[in-house]
Amino acid sequence: MARTLYRNLAITDARSPDLVLDQSVLVDGHHIAWMGPTGNEPDPGLGARIIDAGGATLIPGMVDSHSHVSLPGGSHWIARIDDPTDQLLEVAEENGRRLIDAGIRWARDVGSPTREVDGRTRALTLTVRDRWAGRRDRPYIRAAGTWIGKEGALPGADFLVQASDGDALLTAAEHQLDDGADLIKLYMDGPDTDTPVFTEHEVRRVVLAAAERGAPVTAHATQIGGTRAAVLGGVRSIEHGDSIDADLAKAMADFDTFMVATHGVMKSWLGFGRTTTLDRFAGSDAGSRIEGRLEAARESTRLAHAAGVRIAAGSDFGGGSLRAGHLAWEVESLVEAGLQPWEALAAATWRGGELLGEEDAGVLRAGGAADGFLVHGDPLSDPAALWRVWHVL
Repeated sequence: MARTLYRNLAITDARSPDLVLDQSVLVDGHHIAWMGPTGNEPDPGLGARIIDAGGATLIPGMVDSHSHVSLPGGSHWIARIDDPTDQLLEVAEENGRRLIDAGIRWARDVGSPTREVDGRTRALTLTVRDRWAGRRDRPYIRAAGTWIGKEGALPGADFLVQASDGDALLTAAEHQLDDGADLIKLYMDGPDTDTPVFTEHEVRRVVLAAAERGAPVTAHATQIGGTRAAVLGGVRSIEHGDSIDADLAKAMADFDTFMVATHGVMKSWLGFGRTTTLDRFAGSDAGSRIEGRLEAARESTRLAHAAGVRIAAGSDFGGGSLRAGHLAWEVESLVEAGLQPWEALAAATWRGGELLGEEDAGVLRAGGAADGFLVHGDPLSDPAALWRVWHVL
């Protein structure tokens, strides 16, 4: 495969507020052979392609830390969970293409419906993950099984694995690990915002059992009771985290619990009102309540950030109305919540890599994988530049 030399570009590693200007990058196959100042490049070799990237910024491939790869999203995303298996597999392929085109190289899938494929019944995205292994035209996937929730806590949510008590919860988690899940996803919301559906002790049993098999546990938690039990139970991360006070933010920092922010999906709900299946679970006044929930989420993120909690960015595409490839919306939303643009970009790159435990995810370095993309403009002063992807390495 011929080498490609990109010249005159800017680079950000999302670790400081400043771009590194007048840089060049030599890509050899699927790896970065050299990075350094323009004018000091090594000979790229006979037949190398040379691209003038002036006016563009090179960004590490992004990490969507909260996604649902096998689901299409849109205003009726909940109904789409019941779509035929073949249709959802086609959706996954389209989503994978859209992620790569948007500069998103990693996706952490946190719940998919259980389906039978090739004689094996398990969470659908586990099948997708295995099919995509080694493909450069699809993202790397780390996938949970199906959501595990408390029996009766979310009426009508037939897609949840329903656990009646702590023993059933542990059994359900072990079954998903047997199926090959990379992580376990607990659904910690319930009818009472202050009372967790699973206790701290019940959560800890799952966390310890999963840790023995090298798998982390995460928790969907938008209520303070469930969030507290999940944090004290030792989960790796809180998904959404819309109801966090200062004491809970401190506990998250003390326990080194990540927050995976998903503000963008709430912004996508605004204006939908009663036209969405959100009403099925949130009531007929759901649309009018989204603005308040969004502001609560922003305040939770501000408190977590001030406490030193590590924040990763998730779009929640497929599990909400966003579509695959819309992670830039979350970066913009984190800036609105008070993060500096470079911190918000960090949440979508190397912080996501930390969450995954993948040291190369969201990172650019000589000798490493050429998992980067070019945007027109400066994302550290204008986060909207992340929408202006013009070239993927």
